Amino acid sequence: MGFGGGVALVTGSTSGIGAAIAQRLAADGMRVVVHSRTSRDVGLALARKLDGVYVQADLAEETQVRRLIAQSVEAWGRLDVLVNNAGISWPIPHDDLDAATPEVWRQILEVNLIAPWTLTAAAAPHLRVSPRPERGCVLNITSHAGVRPKGSSIPYAASKAALNHTTKLLAAALGPEVRVNAIAPGLVDTPMTQGWAAAQELWRTRSPMRRAATPADVADLATSVLTNQYLTGEVIMLDGGLNLT
Repeated sequence: MGFGGGVALVTGSTSGIGAAIAQRLAADGMRVVVHSRTSRDVGLALARKLDGVYVQADLAEETQVRRLIAQSVEAWGRLDVLVNNAGISWPIPHDDLDAATPEVWRQILEVNLIAPWTLTAAAAPHLRVSPRPERGCVLNITSHAGVRPKGSSIPYAASKAALNHTTKLLAAALGPEVRVNAIAPGLVDTPMTQGWAAAQELWRTRSPMRRAATPADVADLATSVLTNQYLTGEVIMLDGGLNLT
């Protein structure tokens, strides 16, 4: 099923998972808003390639978050899909409680939880009136660290667990006009994870699929979730079966 006529905003879409999803949606006929906090030149180039538009915004700043939705709607007069992909993370050993300072918690929660909430709230009036058969859709990219006691840090894992639960609460609150789902990937080969040797070894040796995911793997699932007309309130693990071990 195609996306002809629809408009999607994909946050954090100049590289990795976000770029793969943006490219897949554009290939399927959707008009895409590319977003990043930095990498403006990369974002403009990708938007040109996809016949889309680019908006730069810092998701840690509420005014810029709301402006991102306003400019996305202004570009084509509608918004049908919101993919909350952007997030931040940095490694902190789970037993190093002093390193996970309140400031670290605030920064991570601001981008990984509060920004997706604010984006969804601002987008909801537009998503509710989407004429697509699939209706308005929100897709949150979370993490298997929000499901299992894993992750690069406790604040990061907690932010993703909160976003998973928020996904379910929003699905109940916004249905039937808007569907809300989440994909919770395990390790994905992106520029951010290139140096994560221990995680790469874990997926090669312990997961049934014997590898990390690629951004294309996530984009494949995203397409299925966004085109399904009935699916809502689900958090779908995509970790190559590592959760089975």
